[in-house]
Amino acid sequence: MTDPVSLSAKAIATLAFTKAFEKTVEKLTETAGDKIDQLRKKMRQTIWLKLRSHFNKVEPVLNGATQGKKADLEKVTDYLRVVMDEDSEFTAEVQALAQQIHAVKVQSDNSSMNQNNYDNGHASQIRVENRGTIGELHIKPHSS
Repeated sequence: MTDPVSLSAKAIATLAFTKAFEKTVEKLTETAGDKIDQLRKKMRQTIWLKLRSHFNKVEPVLNGATQGKKADLEKVTDYLRVVMDEDSEFTAEVQALAQQIHAVKVQSDNSSMNQNNYDNGHASQIRVENRGTIGELHIKPHSS
């Protein structure tokens, strides 16, 4: 089982250094996309500075991660995990940036979840990120 810090380190490294998130950004409004890009750049710079000050010869790995090289992203995740274990202020800073990015994404998600219920019907919907919508429908029979 992976500890929560390693999951956070992997999620943060992926968010900061990969283009996987850019497809989501493309679907958002221009303002939200710009805000997310700014936050990702700030996160990348924060991580870059911290890892450069903490490890020798890390720059090629950071460049590789930025270019989408999976092996380098895994190394950045490992380095990030070490730094996050040692420096709670840094951990709080990058996690706060990740939360801000998520908040902008959620606020700008304007996909429709309209629903019409008739004849004493009751239904609920839950938005599940990156998985679509889960719905539940309860139909009450007419009383005669």
